[in-house]
Amino acid sequence: MDAALARSETIKSQDAATRAAREMAVSAGRRPDPVLRLSLNNLPIEGPMRYSLTGERMTMRSVEIMQSFTGSEKRQARSLRYEREAEFASSTRSMQGSKLLAQTARAWFDRYFQEQMLELLQLQREEADRVKEAVESAYRSGRSSQADVLIAHTAIARIDDRLHEARADFSNANALLRRWVGDVASQPLGLLPKIDRTRLVESQLNDDLDRHPDIAVMNARERVALADVEIAKQERSADWSWSLMYSKRGNQYGDMVSLGASIPLQWDQARKQDRELVARLERVEQVRSEREEMRRERLFEVQRLLASWRSGLSRLADYDKTLIPLASERVQALEAAFRGGKAPLAAIFDAQRMVVDTQLERLRIQKQAAAWWADLEYLIPQNQSGHGPTASAPNQPTQEQKP
Repeated sequence: MDAALARSETIKSQDAATRAAREMAVSAGRRPDPVLRLSLNNLPIEGPMRYSLTGERMTMRSVEIMQSFTGSEKRQARSLRYEREAEFASSTRSMQGSKLLAQTARAWFDRYFQEQMLELLQLQREEADRVKEAVESAYRSGRSSQADVLIAHTAIARIDDRLHEARADFSNANALLRRWVGDVASQPLGLLPKIDRTRLVESQLNDDLDRHPDIAVMNARERVALADVEIAKQERSADWSWSLMYSKRGNQYGDMVSLGASIPLQWDQARKQDRELVARLERVEQVRSEREEMRRERLFEVQRLLASWRSGLSRLADYDKTLIPLASERVQALEAAFRGGKAPLAAIFDAQRMVVDTQLERLRIQKQAAAWWADLEYLIPQNQSGHGPTASAPNQPTQEQKP
């Protein structure tokens, strides 16, 4: 899983967004930059003193410094808003990381079970080859018919056709795993983790759901909206600006100093600043309602996942206990009947194909149950990394029994 996280450009982009917001938080907490203004005032352009800098007493060369003073509470509110935006980016990273881990685990399981299916069909092909050779030997000695030979060749052709499909599925599964983990996908797969237990306990589902990545993102959005509300409150207090100007005149005239203050007149505060504050408050209510709706939806999705996962485990138990043993016993019974001349060869091939089909169906059910397990296991982020199956899965201490 570390390889998938390290390779993800989406995760890197959210890390960059988090860093950018935190840098902006520092900048927003500072006072506005002072403004330096250089000016030439009252320069005559007509008459005998035109374009003279010193002849006219009203002509002044001025240097002015202006500074806007933003209150500390307003600056803190602006800085906090970017801190909340950084938390939002971090929550988004966590959400995307959880989805990435689940998708990577699904790809790992897909590759694993496609490999198992391919091996199972190859074993069936080898067994069919042995039967074909025995039938051809019996035909040459006159103990079997040409129809039995044709049946054996037809069965092998059908297996070969399924092998072509299985190899294509395996290639696609390997390409999907490579999409998430890169060259690590070429390493041998490790042990299959136990999928019959999950960290998500239904009795604690409501508490766990509060840590759901999507809910965490909505919580972060609410904090951003609340920070916007605080900024709107602070904007009701206007920023004052002060200026100091030094003016140089001709040598025969005295220099001058000017002081100034700029005060924004919020004369329509009820329709401007107050309306903006109300809009920000409504935004908070919007986010809260969206979060509650999302929480209900995610609760249903998790409950459905749990039900589907448990159903898959129950079906696997039925296959192991009943369906696969019955299919194997049927093959044994037909083989005994064939040796006694009471069953045709085609019936044996059909029974063997039924065994393989039953085992393949079990693998498909196990793959789907593993996918549901991955969605549940990686739904709630963990503090530690590297949990779960990887391309080599070196940290998996247990292995499920293969069918």
